Amino acid sequence: MIAASSATPPLAKYLASTDKRTRDKSIKKLSVFLSESSENALPKEDMDKLWKGIFYCFWMSDKPLVQQALADELAELVLMITTTSQSLAFLRGFWETMVREWSGIDRLRIDKYYMLVRRYINASFKLLSRAGWDKASCEEYNDILTREGGPLCFSPSDLRVPTSLAYHLADIYIEELDKVMAAEEKSLPAPLNIVLAPFFNLAALTPNSTTYRRVQLALLDPLFRSVTTQSTSNSDDNARTTKRRRLADSESLYPHLIQNACLADPSSGKLGSVPLKQGLSKYLFDTASNPDTKDSNRRKMYTLWKETDGEDLHD
Repeated sequence: MIAASSATPPLAKYLASTDKRTRDKSIKKLSVFLSESSENALPKEDMDKLWKGIFYCFWMSDKPLVQQALADELAELVLMITTTSQSLAFLRGFWETMVREWSGIDRLRIDKYYMLVRRYINASFKLLSRAGWDKASCEEYNDILTREGGPLCFSPSDLRVPTSLAYHLADIYIEELDKVMAAEEKSLPAPLNIVLAPFFNLAALTPNSTTYRRVQLALLDPLFRSVTTQSTSNSDDNARTTKRRRLADSESLYPHLIQNACLADPSSGKLGSVPLKQGLSKYLFDTASNPDTKDSNRRKMYTLWKETDGEDLHD
């Protein structure tokens, strides 16, 4: 959890004050608090109170430019924390609060919270990149997203999780990852089999056909189209199938990511587009083959695998 220090976090009532100057001062105090390290952890109850205050601090922002600046400032808090483990604890508080409060956001405010979520996804990738895509850190972050009550939880019995939040993540996830890889050209390659595992698993396990369709259309299709475009542009093979030409019909959607990615081990260096495509196709096939995968989803994933030329891997 977030470390406590000689400084104390601002009270939630000041973060959620109707007075903008009070809110601004509280955010500055919070920045100082989070940037100082200590061995003592902030108890979960205090973390929950802190995040409730942050949530309503953003709720009170009422002008587009003010909202954008505040969203940037709040997301930057993730990177001001001194250790990755403490940053992840802060992110856990963020997602618990988003899931808990999401259904109460009215239509006039929902767009700015979509923006805040986007900023936090971006900051999360910056954090993981800064940590060298450490496997344990990536897996802890994935657990935050997919555990019971997380935004990508696939349990049909967990009615707390709003589907619109999962859909939004599917829409923006790889786009924000590509932005981070573009800005951090010297970073280690992103391990896609680990980073994207929550969505492969959601596609496999969700009982909701609409959720599966959204994940495939918003994330899986663009991912494989992008890596296929890159790999076919580097190939001298002129005997491409119609399906392959269709998938490679547009420019790579995520060029920075595809050029600086691997499958699982960043220390081994980035992969070329062809082995990257082959590895992702195999991961898709293996996920579809998992006994826990829903039968209806398995058929759709096999179809997608064939469209990505995955059958070449098993000839």
